[in-house]
Amino acid sequence: MPDPAPMVPTTPASTPATAPASGDAPRPDDDPTNDPDVALAIDIGGTKMAAGLVTRDGVVLGRRQVATPATAGPELLWQVLAALVAEARADGVERGDPVPMACGVGCGGPMTRGGAAVSPVNIPGWRGFALHDHLAGLTGLPTAVDNDAKALALGEGWRGAAQGEADYVGMVVSTGVGGGLVTDGRLLDGADGNAGHIGHVIVEPDGHACACGARGCLEAEASGTAIARITGRPAAEATPDVVERTGTMVGRAVASVAVLLDLRLAVVAGSVALGFGAPFFAAAQAEIDRRARLDYARGTVIRPAGLGADGPLVGAAAVAWAHLGDQILGGDPMPGGGEVPAGGAVAEGGIAPTARQ
Repeated sequence: MPDPAPMVPTTPASTPATAPASGDAPRPDDDPTNDPDVALAIDIGGTKMAAGLVTRDGVVLGRRQVATPATAGPELLWQVLAALVAEARADGVERGDPVPMACGVGCGGPMTRGGAAVSPVNIPGWRGFALHDHLAGLTGLPTAVDNDAKALALGEGWRGAAQGEADYVGMVVSTGVGGGLVTDGRLLDGADGNAGHIGHVIVEPDGHACACGARGCLEAEASGTAIARITGRPAAEATPDVVERTGTMVGRAVASVAVLLDLRLAVVAGSVALGFGAPFFAAAQAEIDRRARLDYARGTVIRPAGLGADGPLVGAAAVAWAHLGDQILGGDPMPGGGEVPAGGAVAEGGIAPTARQ
């Protein structure tokens, strides 16, 4: 493994991300003996990379983020990430945060178990990239890597809209579409850690071509990338018909998962879903009601994720704490789940902010 290289001049600079529930979060106490345990949390997606420190209670103390280089090769991508991580840790030192106890990572998939080799569909520069070993070597911390949507699902069960739920699907509808499955209070991994790839459930037989090689995948019909390709306009400029169709496609996939796994809740994050807002969720719910007809699947509900812009980093931190042996799932229910946003404002470069419950 090559030593992490310094940021090269052409590498985009990271910026502190602003969010009411993160960067300006109050410290529990000025007494250093009462400093909270913290994890280094890293989120790697096709649009952006983010890193920050998160407490054992799921509070984001601060974060940095940078655009994911669209056409970079593996080493430049690694340089961007390594520099981002260094800046996030330096911010923590400046704030007086404790030294992180572990590193948790959510990264687009697919991947081999534990992130030993990652090949994110929406990051073509990484194919079989040894992400776990690179980050463990860089940080010197116990490191755990999981799919980013699985991490978000874990975070939503820990501190978000699925608290207290033993069976649910967590989803991200953004640049791509991903998911994580929780059944009987356990996050499902599958043979190689890739369980939950709802973005590659077929929702439109013989539909649009998908980057995975199939046709009609949910990701090829309802992601921000797909919407731009199909309509010729970015998702932020989607017409009401496109919003409704996107919600319908997501609802169709959720109905299939609900019937397959005997679960009755879907929590959905991502710039497309939360940016489209109430019309998207209404269309998705209507399609679920039409398609999930067996008695045990009737009444399946889709609702917005509850963590808003903090979700990816809280989820990555949950991966870290679980790696250290913490019980993550099984908290008290969050009343009403996330608030359905009005819609009409698809955030660029990531999950649209919502009020944290």
